[in-house]
Amino acid sequence: MGILISNHGQLEVYQVAFETAMTIFHISKSFPKEEKYSLTDQIRRSSRSVCANLGEAWRRRRYRGSFLLRLNDAEAEATETQIWIEFAVKCEYLDVETGRQLYNQYNKILGMIVKMTNNPNSWLLKSRNY
Repeated sequence: MGILISNHGQLEVYQVAFETAMTIFHISKSFPKEEKYSLTDQIRRSSRSVCANLGEAWRRRRYRGSFLLRLNDAEAEATETQIWIEFAVKCEYLDVETGRQLYNQYNKILGMIVKMTNNPNSWLLKSRNY
């Protein structure tokens, strides 16, 4: 028997995405000041946006299309974050091992999002006939 999930914060994918976004926030504090309005802001924004879109998807479970759209947005933001991680490694703001760990965390997040996307009916609210 599965655990009843009553809010987006209980979703495993949300929890992993939130923790990873917080790790990125703390790590990005050491990025150079000249990156403040470019790489630093972008990687923080996209990592947080994964969480925001998962929350929105959760609240849009009444409508399959809207739910899937938000999951798609979360997937796109996770991929964008991976790209910023690659830039941070290439610019030597992140060491290779830390970059690899973060990148792999987003692979895990992406896998969970794709699993939800491929099986949306188990997440959608059942319509009520009034």
